[in-house]
Amino acid sequence: MDNFLYKDETYKIIGAAMTVHRYFGCGFTEKVYQDALEIEFKEQGIPYVREQPILAKYRGRTLSTEFIPDFICFNHIVVELKAVKELEDYQRSQAINYARVANMDIALLINFGETSLRHERFIVSNLWNLWFILIVLWLICEI
Repeated sequence: MDNFLYKDETYKIIGAAMTVHRYFGCGFTEKVYQDALEIEFKEQGIPYVREQPILAKYRGRTLSTEFIPDFICFNHIVVELKAVKELEDYQRSQAINYARVANMDIALLINFGETSLRHERFIVSNLWNLWFILIVLWLICEI
């Protein structure tokens, strides 16, 4: 696991989040952590864009609904923040879908709402390829 995708960049983002969590602990709103993390990104020289609206496409048409991830860092990592007691599957799906719509490789879900910072990392770039392979295998087995 020493050579996973964007290892150094991911560690820098998580480290910045740990710095914020050590300062505040749990119990604040998501926006407080987002504001503090933005300051920490600047301090640590982590390139980011905050709340950049992203439009999805459906059948080649751009939808009017905007998806707004908390941060996009290093131009290829979607960072979605939460401040909840426990992460739920719909929040994981949200982070993954934001990365998919934004055509990013990694989704990083960070929860400040627990006594210890919790983070989950998802590789998104190969999900469509995996689904395609599974569908083809299923079709072959059905023949």
